[in-house]
Amino acid sequence: MAYSPFRKYPFIETAFARRLQAKLHDSWDNRSWHLLVADPGAGKTTAIHDLQKRAGGRSVLAVVAPKNREDEQALGDQFFSALGLSLKGHWRTRKPKLMGHLHQYGTEFLIVDDAHDLSMPHLMLLKEVTDQGKLHYDHQLGVCLVAAGRGNTIPLKEILDQPEPTWLQWRRRLDSMQPFCRIASHTSEEVREILATLEVVFQPLLPQLNLRRWTSSIYDWLTQPSLDPTRSGRVTIDNLMKLVIAALEWSYEAKALDVQITWLEQAAELLVLRHDTLWIIDGAAPGMETDQAEILSPAQESETQAEQVSSSKEEQKIPPSGSTEQAPLAQSWKKTETPPATTDKCTFSGEVQIALQRFEESGVARVECPGCGRVWTLSPSGGVLRFKSHDKRKMNTPNTGRRWARGERETDWNEVGA
Repeated sequence: MAYSPFRKYPFIETAFARRLQAKLHDSWDNRSWHLLVADPGAGKTTAIHDLQKRAGGRSVLAVVAPKNREDEQALGDQFFSALGLSLKGHWRTRKPKLMGHLHQYGTEFLIVDDAHDLSMPHLMLLKEVTDQGKLHYDHQLGVCLVAAGRGNTIPLKEILDQPEPTWLQWRRRLDSMQPFCRIASHTSEEVREILATLEVVFQPLLPQLNLRRWTSSIYDWLTQPSLDPTRSGRVTIDNLMKLVIAALEWSYEAKALDVQITWLEQAAELLVLRHDTLWIIDGAAPGMETDQAEILSPAQESETQAEQVSSSKEEQKIPPSGSTEQAPLAQSWKKTETPPATTDKCTFSGEVQIALQRFEESGVARVECPGCGRVWTLSPSGGVLRFKSHDKRKMNTPNTGRRWARGERETDWNEVGA
């Protein structure tokens, strides 16, 4: 199987990366100490690598906390390796020289990634080396410990809260105003910003790529409890890229010009509903053609392409905000099981009988199909609201949120939902 062109892409300066790097720069400039916490998969390591690369030289030294080794030498060897120095010789003779090397190379700022894995000996080494630098070289170092954690948890706090003098001194070195900081992941608008950047990055492969119109759907999927257990309402770059890259790969293999909602729904289902599924690999290994056929049948593909051609002019207009999106918004999943996929068309399409003045004054643009329950975000076109022909909604979970709805055999449309 050929290597996917979507698996390698340049560094994307996301809102999270800007927040994290701004705090790191602040710590570097003021030589202060901080413990920074962010969600797993938020993009901490990538942002740290970019900062170190742009800093140049060894003024910023970033290492990863040792795993499964609690002795101080494990962390010390990480610093020696980051400086490009040999690990030969006994640790007793190399340890006193560590701060001298940091002073010689002009190191001003230390970053320890995966700091939640640090042990007491590791923390003691940090204190000892930085104390030595201030005493013998008048060389003050800024230190940032970057850890993964969810909710309001503060890694290492149990160690730092101990009453022994060593930990009281260690705690005193932390910044007096903001010792512990949480770097938040992405909001819905920040997800839209990332999707806009991905459109530029991957447009050579998918010339008509328009990801921003699916912002609301993608945000809803990625804030499900399985991916956002603390209900923070924030999206990590890791989950976002997994969903989008999978859909882009399938679109590219199908020789499509743009990504389709069918592929995005399939990727979201695999990520949200089946993230704990045990897949059985047996027999002949399936090829890309087999995998693609399972994702989208030929009948679905022809219908999707026909719909894309008929509405290409409308889809090329990128809405200014999520409240005026023209595309249908697939609903979030609340259960762990879904009915089998079907290619049947919904029986309802055409004009929606809602007075335009009433519709616009309500401020609610989401309209629920009375036939299958799929929710669309509509805007007036030619003085009317209109549903396009569409496949039946695959989910049987109830819709939530404010929307316009009516029964299948009723005539009046009303606002429903919280």
